[in-house]
Amino acid sequence: MPPAPDRTPCPADSRESGPVRPAVSGRPARRSVLSWEAGCFVAIGTVSTAGQALLYWLLRDWWPPAAANLVSLLVLTVLNTEANRRLTFRHTAAPPLRAHLGAGALFLLGYLLTSGAVLGFRHAVPGASPAAETAVLAAASVAVTVVRFLVLRLAVFRRPARRRA
Repeated sequence: MPPAPDRTPCPADSRESGPVRPAVSGRPARRSVLSWEAGCFVAIGTVSTAGQALLYWLLRDWWPPAAANLVSLLVLTVLNTEANRRLTFRHTAAPPLRAHLGAGALFLLGYLLTSGAVLGFRHAVPGASPAAETAVLAAASVAVTVVRFLVLRLAVFRRPARRRA
């Protein structure tokens, strides 16, 4: 009978260690905090991108592309930032105000890039359907998301510097 998996919790303040997975071949396998953060961020981002695309598509019937994008991006950015603060970067002590202010600057960048992509697409393909615009919006959102993760991780939710003894 194989030994029971090692499920010893990892230190909460180490970027090198993270949640424990069951042992493989008698050795405990650990995921790094970075892989945990990236996995959570991707999951939350996937849901957020789908939510933004759906809201954009619904609003697009009544509003021009830039307005529909602004509202859908604003609503989902607030929800996304809070989900990432609570789940993805929960091991940091970033207060909600700092998290949302940092995400606000990223919101502006994201809005400009995604709106530029949609408006550029509409200029290149004037008769495009709202569904095609939504696909372009989603693709641009993926690119913005990579930048967003890096900035959130390295600047907004950064850990305090450790003191050397």
